[in-house]
Amino acid sequence: MDQFALRRLLRGGGYKLTDPRGAVLALLDGPARGHIHRGGAVRGVTVKVPDIRRAMLICTLDLLIDLGALERVRLSGGQEGYVLCGPPHQHHNVCCACGAIGEIEDCPLESALSAAVQRSGLTLWAHALKLTGVCAGCTAGAE
Repeated sequence: MDQFALRRLLRGGGYKLTDPRGAVLALLDGPARGHIHRGGAVRGVTVKVPDIRRAMLICTLDLLIDLGALERVRLSGGQEGYVLCGPPHQHHNVCCACGAIGEIEDCPLESALSAAVQRSGLTLWAHALKLTGVCAGCTAGAE
């Protein structure tokens, strides 16, 4: 999901594109390509919008999570990070040792979820899957 899709998502949800929100969207569409840690998000946005308050930034990140555009992940060392999700959803694997984030290309749960949703009568908006472990690079380095 690029910056323009994020803008459409905000507007479609009835939210205004404020300067702080625009700075967050630009950061997500920048060199990090949607994989950022919380401290990096704060530093990156405060460079673009010096008078932004931390609470405003966190509210914007939480709003994007609520809209299904971001997923909160736990990185190495207990750091909190965010991963940009593309339509209709994305799944990720996260290395507990180095914090590397990879994308899972297909959704192995799609047919099972469809059946469960149909049985429950739920109108499904989104689902998320995160696999947590140690990546091949960290495993090889530990041997």
